[in-house]
Amino acid sequence: MDFWEFSCISLGAAVVLYYGVKLILFSRILFPKLFFPLPKSFFTSMGEWAVVTGASEGIGRAYAFALAERGMNVVIISRTKEKLDIVAKEIAKTTGRKVKVLVADFTKADAVNCIEDELKDMNIGVLVNNVAILTNPAPTKFLASKNLYQDIFNTITCNVKTMAKMCKVILPGMVDRGKGVIINISSGVTCVPLPLYVLYSGTKIFVERFSQALQIEYKDKGIIIQVVAPFSVSTRMSYYQKTNCFVLSPEGFVNTSLQYLRAGERINGTILHTLVDWFMRIVPHNMLTSDSMQTNLEEYVNKFVQTQNLQ
Repeated sequence: MDFWEFSCISLGAAVVLYYGVKLILFSRILFPKLFFPLPKSFFTSMGEWAVVTGASEGIGRAYAFALAERGMNVVIISRTKEKLDIVAKEIAKTTGRKVKVLVADFTKADAVNCIEDELKDMNIGVLVNNVAILTNPAPTKFLASKNLYQDIFNTITCNVKTMAKMCKVILPGMVDRGKGVIINISSGVTCVPLPLYVLYSGTKIFVERFSQALQIEYKDKGIIIQVVAPFSVSTRMSYYQKTNCFVLSPEGFVNTSLQYLRAGERINGTILHTLVDWFMRIVPHNMLTSDSMQTNLEEYVNKFVQTQNLQ
C-alpha cells in the first residue's frame, strides 16, 4: 500500500467515523426521556420562581403555564395588563401556583430598569427570555420599511437589549445559589441568512451567540443557559397558522422543548424542526436566498394573509 492509497483510506475512515458519531448523537433526540431525563423536582429544585417575558400569549404564555404545572410560581411580564391578568387567573386556577404580574413595554429603553426592583431578592430559578417583536410580519426589504429608524430602535431594544439586561438582573442570584436555568428564545431562521427579515433574523443571531458564550462562561457555576430556535409555531407572529406535524401549538412546542433542556446549548425544540435546521444548513445558501425564492416567499405570505383575512 503506497502513501496516497493509505492517505485516502485514512481520510475516508475519518469521514465515516465523524458522521457515524454525529448520527449517534443525533439519534438521541428520538428518545429525550432516556438520554436527557429530568427528575420531577428538577424545576422546583432550581428555585421558587420562574420569570417569563412576553407571557401574555403564544410561546411565553405556554412557558408560564408549563413551569407552573411543574410546581413553580411564575412572574409574567408583558406590556398589556389586561391580557396578563387573564393569564394569571388561568394559571392560578389550573395549577394553584402564585402568579405575579409585571407590566413593561420592552421597546422602551428603560423597561428592564423599571421592573428590576420588583424582581430583587426573589428566589428565581428559571428565566425565559421570550419577548421579541417582528416589526413587519410580511416579507419586507430593509429600506422599504415605512418607519425604519423606529423599527431599528424597537427591534434591537426589545430583541437584544432586553434579553441581555434580563440576564444581568437574574444571573447574579443564580451564581450565588449555584444553580438556575436561563432559556433564551431565538429562531430557526438563524441557520441561514434571511433576506426580507433582516432586522429580526439579525437580532436572533445575537441571541444565539450571546447565549452560547454565556453558557461557556457560567456552566461551571451549575447554571444551564440554553437557546431555543424553533421554526413554525402557531402564534400571532406567524399569523396563527393551522397546526400540523411541522407547525406546532405553543403548548405542544414548549412541552416538547423542555424535554431537551439537558440536550445542549442550542436546540430547535422538536425532532422535525431539528431535521429542517440540518437540511437548511447543508443546502447552498445561494439557493435559499435567490431572487426567485424571495419572490415566492413574498407571494406565499401575502396570499396566506389574504386567504385568512389577516390584513
